[in-house]
Amino acid sequence: MSTTSFHPRTRPIGMGHLRAFEAVARHLNFRAAADELSLTQSAVSRQIQALESEVGIALFLRHTRAVELTSAGSMLLRAATSALDRVDSTVRQIRQSAGRRSVAITTWASFASMWLIPRLEDFQRQHPDIDIRIDATDTPVDLNTADVDLALRYAVPQAVPADAVRLFGETLTPVASPWLLRTHPIHRLEDLANCALIEAGDAHRTRHLEWLTWQRWLDEFASPARAPKDRRTAPPSRLSPQRWLYFNYAHQIVQAALTGQGVALARLPLVAESLASGALVEPLPHHRIESPLVYWLVLAPRSAQRPEVRAFAQWLQAQAAATRQAIGDVPDPDAMDHLD
Repeated sequence: MSTTSFHPRTRPIGMGHLRAFEAVARHLNFRAAADELSLTQSAVSRQIQALESEVGIALFLRHTRAVELTSAGSMLLRAATSALDRVDSTVRQIRQSAGRRSVAITTWASFASMWLIPRLEDFQRQHPDIDIRIDATDTPVDLNTADVDLALRYAVPQAVPADAVRLFGETLTPVASPWLLRTHPIHRLEDLANCALIEAGDAHRTRHLEWLTWQRWLDEFASPARAPKDRRTAPPSRLSPQRWLYFNYAHQIVQAALTGQGVALARLPLVAESLASGALVEPLPHHRIESPLVYWLVLAPRSAQRPEVRAFAQWLQAQAAATRQAIGDVPDPDAMDHLD
């Protein structure tokens, strides 16, 4: 048994030492480990001694013709095997992807699931050699430092860079499932009182997002200047529905409406496909309102000239044009910008 005295250190251990240790521990033989690593037996022995010096305790019991792991060595082997497997797996992925073209997008979860992802197959069909990575987060990232190529954002014009490209504006409208409307028909605003109303639970606490609330929508149509000319009675500025349902995300709000749980005040760009398919119905089509919030495309400065990023940005603008047409959004000159 070794009687060497060790003085533990605090600095990280070297990867080469771990490789040598894992090989010796797996073979329980210095010569076999040396052959595997294409090193001399003395070089492997020196690496193990250096590792034991770094750790501060013996990792092997050295016998005349064999070695045996100590309890500390067994602990380190379990950790080293797992860590080295993860490193090797990551390196294989990097090597496989080397030379492949890719585009990394940051956006928020509801937009990714409701608008972007359903359309991605079209881009992949046109560009099968371009990999796509979507980072869905509600926290805006800094495009100057983050590992992303472009951002899809939802903000007022004053909150985006001057070179941001307008995709489409925001229109809000009540939507419901067709079978809910069969049992609770809605022909005028007052009929909403017979239904559950669904809205964003945190909209009241965030500037500009108050446009997403039922109260803001009702206030718009309580004004004689905004009320439809053919309304039969003055709509209420305060309305008491059967109950309220609150959700944090737009896709949750729409999902609740799709399953007939109530009437949602929906963002028209995100439900245009559901309205076109009949999965949702717009019971009050003359009661749409536009909010100051806009959907934007913002390119990372270092990525703007890469061909694959330009291809994806141009595809996004074509998809946005189709959405503008579907919701009746007036074309904006900024939306027609090209990334030349």
